[in-house]
Amino acid sequence: MKAICVTPERELEVRDIPTPHEPAPGHVLVDMAASAINHGDRTFLRMPRAAGNPLALGQYDVWGASGAGRVVAVGAGVPADYAGRQVAIYRSLARSPESVGLWCERAHVPYTSCLILPEQVDARDYCGSLVNVMTAYAFLEEIAEAGHKGVIVTAGNSATGHALAALARQRNVPAIFLVRNEAAREALCALGVEHVLVTDEGFTDTLGALAAELGTTAVFEGVGGELLGKIAPSLPMNSTVYIYGFLAGSTPISIPSVLFMMKNLTMRRFSNFETRTVKEPAQLVAALRALEGVIDDPMFTTRIGKTFGYEQIEAAMAYGPPDGTKAVLVA
Repeated sequence: MKAICVTPERELEVRDIPTPHEPAPGHVLVDMAASAINHGDRTFLRMPRAAGNPLALGQYDVWGASGAGRVVAVGAGVPADYAGRQVAIYRSLARSPESVGLWCERAHVPYTSCLILPEQVDARDYCGSLVNVMTAYAFLEEIAEAGHKGVIVTAGNSATGHALAALARQRNVPAIFLVRNEAAREALCALGVEHVLVTDEGFTDTLGALAAELGTTAVFEGVGGELLGKIAPSLPMNSTVYIYGFLAGSTPISIPSVLFMMKNLTMRRFSNFETRTVKEPAQLVAALRALEGVIDDPMFTTRIGKTFGYEQIEAAMAYGPPDGTKAVLVA
């Protein structure tokens, strides 16, 4: 079968690899409908240690973390309800040396990296979703355990921002979403999101008042750079900034040290791989089952921009329109 694989030089190339036919215990075979290219697919290709330890590639060095398709065979120990079902996949949830990653015609992954989709939806609409949904779920679980009651989301109109909006609404968690322009604000408001601020002139005064009112002491920081320095003075006392993304690239963060003393600020990395939700097998299964019941929320779907064949991988990796839509690979 065709697959997109990583070379030792961290380049991508299309190869012919053996098609898997017998799933290992705890694994499923999935005929792939589509695989989205997420920001992390590009980042970890260039910087494999960007999230700490590099992720294992599994057999044949097939690339790709996100996808969706239909289960065609289940291994021993896999719950019976996975057989024949549509699934969304986030490969990194359950790592296995026997896995065959998602940018191929038939994937082989642990069933605990898959979420069962309703039959009435199109699997392709979820080909980049589970990474964002599970990240949002694990984050809300972690901040609740830490005692935070509300959250500020810096990349508010990102896919993970949408997932946080949906889950925060379901849990009645106060949330403020920061976006770059009025069009993004209108898009989120049209989806029923209540507190959306455009990061333009004077927004920090509004943010400070609203954050104090709502008690949003957790910050899901997916941008970095200048924005964090701008919002830091507006954060409530005892706020924690969870660094997740780096859309601003190498732009440095500048925060006066006095703010750490005045507000008792904390900054730390957030990685869903380090949360109890993902690290503990029983918690992961419980999270997947919980998300099955809400995954049909429109805010969880993948915003597809353009589809590409495997041979077009260079063009697909270069695709990145400013509206946040994704390139999607199809066999």
